[in-house]
Amino acid sequence: MPELSRFFGIVIRIHFEDHVPPHFHAIYGEFEAEIAIDGPQLLRGSLPPRGFGMTMEWATIHSDELRLAWDLAKAGRPVARIEPLR
Repeated sequence: MPELSRFFGIVIRIHFEDHVPPHFHAIYGEFEAEIAIDGPQLLRGSLPPRGFGMTMEWATIHSDELRLAWDLAKAGRPVARIEPLR
C-alpha cells in the first residue's frame, strides 16, 4: 500500500488492488477513513473533525494527481508522492 503523502500526522495511502469507486485511505492516529477521489466524499470510516477537514482540503487541491495515482495503482505501476498540505 504506497504512501502518497503525509502531513500534520495524517498518512495518505492507496491500495494497488482496491475496489471502486476510486478512493484513498487517510490514517490519523487510530482513525482511518476511505475518501472518494471524485467529490471528494467520505465513503467509510471516520477521522476527527480537524483531520477530516485537512484531508478534504488536501484531496480537493490534488484531485488530478489522486486520479492519476489511482489509475497507476490499478495498472500495477508505481505511484508518485503528492505534495503535503502546508
